[in-house]
Amino acid sequence: MTERKEIELTVPANFTPREYQWPFLNAMLDEKKRFAILLWPRRHGKDLTAFSFMLDRMIHQVGNYAYIFPTASLARKAAWQNIDSAGNRFLDRIPERLITRKLDNSMYIELYNGSSISFFGSDKQISVGTNYKGIVFSEFALQNPETYLYLRPVINENKGFMIFATTPRGKNHFYDLWRMAQNNPEWYTYKLTWKEAGVFTEDDIQRERDAGMSEEMIDSEYNCEFAGLEGSYYIRYLDQMRLSGRIGFVPHDPTAKVHTSWDLGYGDSTAICFFQMIGNEVHMIDYYENHSYDFAHYAQIVHSKPYIYDKHFAPHDIENHHLSTGVTTKAVAAQLGINFSVLPTLKMRLEDGIETARGFFTRLWINETTCGRLIKCLENYRKEFDNKYNVFKERPVHDWASDCADSYRYAAIGIKHYLQFGGGVSDDEADAMFHKYNPSFN
Repeated sequence: MTERKEIELTVPANFTPREYQWPFLNAMLDEKKRFAILLWPRRHGKDLTAFSFMLDRMIHQVGNYAYIFPTASLARKAAWQNIDSAGNRFLDRIPERLITRKLDNSMYIELYNGSSISFFGSDKQISVGTNYKGIVFSEFALQNPETYLYLRPVINENKGFMIFATTPRGKNHFYDLWRMAQNNPEWYTYKLTWKEAGVFTEDDIQRERDAGMSEEMIDSEYNCEFAGLEGSYYIRYLDQMRLSGRIGFVPHDPTAKVHTSWDLGYGDSTAICFFQMIGNEVHMIDYYENHSYDFAHYAQIVHSKPYIYDKHFAPHDIENHHLSTGVTTKAVAAQLGINFSVLPTLKMRLEDGIETARGFFTRLWINETTCGRLIKCLENYRKEFDNKYNVFKERPVHDWASDCADSYRYAAIGIKHYLQFGGGVSDDEADAMFHKYNPSFN
């Protein structure tokens, strides 16, 4: 821990920094750092500390500021409506005399000097047109990483700041950010454990064990280790794949046909897995995901790739008729050259589909370069946690990782019901594909 330098804070009210919180405040206020990661344990005030710094900047640097949680509902619960153990409301840290406008529906506050703060969830559309001066990501390890990528150019243009206050959730996108920041002089990083902070005792941690918290979860939540993600459906299988070298360079084999599996988003993302059956192995060679496009866009993406296709898999709802047109997505796809095989998902429980997906990890190889998003999503696909009963529910969280994980699950179901291992393309097909994508070859 660096030497403590107590800098006077204008706001917030009712906040006295703890010893371990001062180095961050010094780095941001005195050393003028613009990017920071607070990798602190549960219940160690990382949100309050980040919020306190943001309020100070709102007073001294007029601008728009954003506080982003994994979901909009969590933003309302954890910030807008939260009351701490001492009876203080999170928002009461802003002195009432400084507030000129407060909008409950949009979770927006405007101060007397024109500065504003909005609370969002990264599960909702966030305007990238707003010129944010500062952003805090709360529990970034559980967020859609694309939100950070969208907003970083805005912060760079405005010479603003970004703070990531989180505990780890396995080796996901936050792990990548943490590794990058370690050797970057623009970033302040601070990893704290419960033993270093002195907030909890051995008895406190033991009570967590007695209440059913696993050592894996304790390592993540209190020691801030990038351990396996508790409740994850697939992370242990992915760890085994890494140990056996099955995540890495997995090239497209031009002598084998390519299959696709689709999770078609009608309000969410559309996710497409591209895979081949090579002997007794499943090679995941490519992945594509996007949102807010019609089907023609995805058909164009598929046709633009140098693959000879066989099966295209989609769940049963592809046969639903749209109210506006009376035409099914399956029919639209067929007109665009994508002939779907419909999976028996209507008659299959979600849990059975997940078990089918688990069963194919022993055969699976993944191209790390082209399927990076797929890997991160599979790592983060996890069971929903019931805070009331302190147990995991038998259903997955619906978040940024869901569509991708569904696409992989459909691939596994398609393999089980429709495909046999060891198929390939004919010499004529391979030769035609070669000349199509190498027109200058004589």
